[in-house]
Amino acid sequence: MAADSLLRTVLRRKVEFLRHVRQRRAQYSTKPPTAGEQIPTPGNVPNLPFWQRLGPLTRAAFAYARAQRKRPYTTQVATSLVIYFFSDISAQRMGGKDYDPKRTVRSLIIGSISSIPSFRWTLWLSNNFNYSSRILSLGTKVVVNQLCFTPIFNSYFFGMQAVLAGESWKDIVERIRVTVPVSFVNSCKLWPAVTAFSFTFIPMEYRSLFAGVVAVGWQTYLSFLNRRAEDGKAIEQPAPALAAKAMEAEPTQLKARQVELSTRPEMAMAAAN
Repeated sequence: MAADSLLRTVLRRKVEFLRHVRQRRAQYSTKPPTAGEQIPTPGNVPNLPFWQRLGPLTRAAFAYARAQRKRPYTTQVATSLVIYFFSDISAQRMGGKDYDPKRTVRSLIIGSISSIPSFRWTLWLSNNFNYSSRILSLGTKVVVNQLCFTPIFNSYFFGMQAVLAGESWKDIVERIRVTVPVSFVNSCKLWPAVTAFSFTFIPMEYRSLFAGVVAVGWQTYLSFLNRRAEDGKAIEQPAPALAAKAMEAEPTQLKARQVELSTRPEMAMAAAN
């Protein structure tokens, strides 16, 4: 019995060894596949997104993402400075006037101050209003961003422009009153779609970069709107001054007319008739 058990064990091991050798030969066979035979490919390897196959642009985006993860605040400040610099340059070129470096400096100061609060707001918005319904979450983020962040930021932008320009408190309030409603209405035509696209398709580390590209055009518009407000105020300022001068000159002219009528009775009678 012991001999039979030993023999069966040896035969089983021999069969398993031959089966293993046959499988390895089939695996490493150099036989070329036939025309009807399909070459096996790994099914668990996804294709790379299009934006990750753009060569130098992809490498630059990856470098920005690494800097964003390593030094987020420094990266945000540097990004804002670049955005506001090119935006102000574009706005001044659109205005058709000589370049004013003081305006660029004011824009850089405004951008550097607002960069970190804007970044913190984006993080807060990403981490909140995450419901089971993706559509509800996205719609809530868009509405909250448009109703809360947009008017506050636009008021800050135009108000700081007036403050750094040395205007009075009354002029600052007037600048905000004139520009913020118009900019808010126009922002509703752009930023809801940008916010929805960003939260749907753009990874977290690239959202500020995507928004920054769009913001170059938007900040150009805000700078252009601010310059129009400045020019409009400069045009309207002489009108009150002329009205005041006219009011001051009116009593003097009336008194001179009365003296003239008193010295000429015939003119007084004609005026009475």
